[in-house]
Amino acid sequence: MGGMIDITRELSEGHPVWPGDSDYALDQVSSIADGAAVNVLRLTTTTHLGTHVDAPWHYADDGGRLAAVGLELLVGEALVLDARGQDPQVPASVLPDGPLPPRVLLHTGQPERWQAFPRFRALSPALIEALGRRGVRLIGTDAPSVDPVDSKDLPAHQACFRNGLIIVEGLELSRVTPGRYRLLCLPLRMPHADASPARAVLEPV
Repeated sequence: MGGMIDITRELSEGHPVWPGDSDYALDQVSSIADGAAVNVLRLTTTTHLGTHVDAPWHYADDGGRLAAVGLELLVGEALVLDARGQDPQVPASVLPDGPLPPRVLLHTGQPERWQAFPRFRALSPALIEALGRRGVRLIGTDAPSVDPVDSKDLPAHQACFRNGLIIVEGLELSRVTPGRYRLLCLPLRMPHADASPARAVLEPV
């Protein structure tokens, strides 16, 4: 059995964010070289930076904020699927026959690093509905969103809300072999937030 596989996107200056969202920046506000006792950086960013967990309130006014996303949903057995293809949205046909674990992660073809905001495959509402019927509670994607960048009604997000699926976006799955793992995906403890960056890892089982 191998060790942990980090599936978190690495963050550095200029990391692309959703068009119109707050850029990621680290600015030094205290410097030992300038006579201060410590080095301190100020972080400015969006709650939807890189690998992040969406709270239902992000896309539904009557949905829970981050405190409503139980840790038990974010830790446990997960299935990684190769969902690469040419269709603009990932179809329900990518799902295998047989029982699914509570967490399904989709490698849609995103590279290890984003040099600019990427082109990406969204998830079809039919896929989300199929996952909900089969007892899945968390859907993860390597894309920056489950919906297209120009979507206004967010059908995949809304399908997740109807079916009780928590969304994890921006995973880094380019080097992960499809199969079953144990997922650990822990957002910051910001109970009133609409989302939070997270550190996500897989453990082989």
